[in-house]
Amino acid sequence: MAESASVPAIAPLRRGEDRPLPSIRRRQLREAAIRGIITLIALTGIAAVVLIFVFVAREALPLLTDPEVRGEASFGKMFLPQVLRPSRPPGYMWQPVSGVPKYSMIPLFVGTLKVTAVSMLVSVPVGIAAALYASEFAPRRLREVLKPVIELLAGIPSVVLGFFALMVMATWLQSAFGFTFRLNAVVAGLGLALTVIPVIFTVSEDALQAVPRAYREASLALGATRWETAFRVILPAAAPGVLAGVVLGFGRSIGETMIVLMASGNAAITSWSLGDSVRTLPATIAAEMGEVVFGGAHYSVLFFIGVELFLFTFVLNALAAAFVKRLVRRMSGGAA
Repeated sequence: MAESASVPAIAPLRRGEDRPLPSIRRRQLREAAIRGIITLIALTGIAAVVLIFVFVAREALPLLTDPEVRGEASFGKMFLPQVLRPSRPPGYMWQPVSGVPKYSMIPLFVGTLKVTAVSMLVSVPVGIAAALYASEFAPRRLREVLKPVIELLAGIPSVVLGFFALMVMATWLQSAFGFTFRLNAVVAGLGLALTVIPVIFTVSEDALQAVPRAYREASLALGATRWETAFRVILPAAAPGVLAGVVLGFGRSIGETMIVLMASGNAAITSWSLGDSVRTLPATIAAEMGEVVFGGAHYSVLFFIGVELFLFTFVLNALAAAFVKRLVRRMSGGAA
């Protein structure tokens, strides 16, 4: 009788011995570690933004707590008309280094609004139209060239675009439209549009490409033309993403410094004419922070301008998020 094959005995695990970790358990631990790292990075970014805001707000706090600073630059002096000369009606003026410092925010608000309005009036239709053409109508080879070329504008330093607006666009626009001031809100706004168009184009084009192909095929099958499909089906379906691109472009426009500093004329004039020189809130910080007296009223006012820019951006993003949510809910029939 043949000997039966010997089966190796399995030694029982002793108490306290480490058991081998199953592969599924190792995978769960690896995923948990990756999730923790990503969460930590996200929280670090949020903490950085909060700390920056806290620092800026702390430096602007003397406007509320320091009687000397508050007496020189009170909120009434910053937002209400000031008596500049006894023989003239009250007005607004930004002259922080004069014998009697004047810190009126109104000329800076008006200048920021004019430059941003010109920039968005140009960049929004151009950016969305370019994204719609690249997504729906451009041949494949042209699209492969068109998209990188437009996105290349985002990589050009803003000082280069500001120099182009200062030396080329300002002269050409003055000759074409007869502006009294060579550097004005139109020149700064058009120069600023060169930085905003790539932002709107990139986000809008991605949103248009994300629309399901079935939408296009269904619209064309029902007899709609390509233009009708693009404007009445694809663009409304991608509206939340397109609006997000517009919001990002607006944030870039209102916070840009170098182009406005070089091409706007830097004159704090309270005028609604687009042909007049202007001065914006970010340009004011950039131009004056390097020479301001530390801890003085002027110093606190410049940080208060930074707080205003933070609040503008936060309120804009909150309103845009609420609008997008409402738009998505309406498009989905209230299911979202």
